[in-house]
Amino acid sequence: MDRSEQMLEQSVGKLLWSFSLPTIVGMLVNSLYNVIARIFVGRGIGFLAIAATTVAFPIMILLMAVSLLIGVGATALISIKLGEQKKDEAEKVAGNAMTMLILLPAILSVLFLLFTEPILIIFGASAEVLPFARDFTQIIMLGSVFGSVSMGMNNFIRAEGNPKMSMYTQILGAVVSIALNYVFIFKFHWGIKGSALAIILAQLVSAIWVLSYFFTGRSLIKIRWQNLKPSRPVLGSIMAIGFAPFAMQLASSIQQLILNKTLMFYGGDTALAAIGILMSISTLLFMPVLGLSQGAQPIIGFNYGAGQYKRVRETWKIAVLAGTGIALAGFLAINIWPVQLVELFSKGDTALTAMTVHAMIIFFALLPVLGFQITSSIYFQAVGKAKQAAVLSLSRQFLIFIPLLLILPHFWGVDGVWRTAPISDGLSALLTAAFIYVEMKRLSLTNSEQGCEDGEEESGSRENSPVSRQKAW
Repeated sequence: MDRSEQMLEQSVGKLLWSFSLPTIVGMLVNSLYNVIARIFVGRGIGFLAIAATTVAFPIMILLMAVSLLIGVGATALISIKLGEQKKDEAEKVAGNAMTMLILLPAILSVLFLLFTEPILIIFGASAEVLPFARDFTQIIMLGSVFGSVSMGMNNFIRAEGNPKMSMYTQILGAVVSIALNYVFIFKFHWGIKGSALAIILAQLVSAIWVLSYFFTGRSLIKIRWQNLKPSRPVLGSIMAIGFAPFAMQLASSIQQLILNKTLMFYGGDTALAAIGILMSISTLLFMPVLGLSQGAQPIIGFNYGAGQYKRVRETWKIAVLAGTGIALAGFLAINIWPVQLVELFSKGDTALTAMTVHAMIIFFALLPVLGFQITSSIYFQAVGKAKQAAVLSLSRQFLIFIPLLLILPHFWGVDGVWRTAPISDGLSALLTAAFIYVEMKRLSLTNSEQGCEDGEEESGSRENSPVSRQKAW
């Protein structure tokens, strides 16, 4: 069974498992290396270095946003075009996307390097934290193109039906980063510069790995030179679909900026280090859910393009149940071992440990609902509904979180910051439920109408079905 037949005929549960497991493993390893890198920074350098990486976090999120704007938008289009049997158009999308994955981060890096210190101060760096933050972010920005290409184009590999190769990319980058972080910090004593250098070298290795996949004939879709020239209609479509995850990450960057400034006002550098630890743990918890959702994305997109709406609904349902299970497991871990988790980072700092444990219990109080919220948001990306995806993506981190972040600390101080997260999670989940109810009802009605039309046709007309058309292609 070839990849196209597999998308349309294989059991949805088995297909989702085969796509999601490599993605979950890859993203879990990817998030684990970020956590381990921050553990190395905390234990090898100190809490000011953790605070510096927290200050740098909005900038790194912005780079990720650019990768997602192009990578996720192109991935959804590639899946849909392959489902519609338009391989040439899928390759044009991939070529245009590769060009932008190089140009956009390069432009951002130049702008950042021209105004490094003012930007870092705006993002919450105190006089003590600023030297660490400057050393770290300047090196990260110099290697930004490597991260953009490896992350963005790795999505293309998953879109064409090769999730295992996508997983290998993430594992490779994680292993290289962990090894180099240890060597550069504890053996060479290069401090926070060593951590940043380890990250960009790992991204370089991953980028070379991904490019070799597309340029050595192993890929289904090819990167052709004529497709590298930007096309306004193609880029417009990519950015329209990719705007939702881009907006989500951009909102996350703005959210982190306001978060940093608020925490510095109410809790100082210790609170800034505490949120850095929470962000690391958050990444470790969210990445498996995101990996599951991204594993479901090409299945949903392909079947949506092929008109197989029953399989679309089934894939979404299974993904929501699995995502909720993963989020619930993370919630239990946080409430059973809070001190042990925090002490991995805190290097015997009792004040930092106490503040972070207290914050973590509150911050992740409604974590289980995020399995549903994240999976359902990505559903709308997968089917190319950019407006709905953008609203749902923005709701949790921008439309709800930031207003609460500006209001609640006036009443509860630093605890108001921690309470912002669960309230935002609950309200955004309710909004998502309303959107997805309308969408699933529409798909159900469309599927019923198709069933009536199919019943009027002769059984001998199977050669016109989506499956048969895929086999012919």
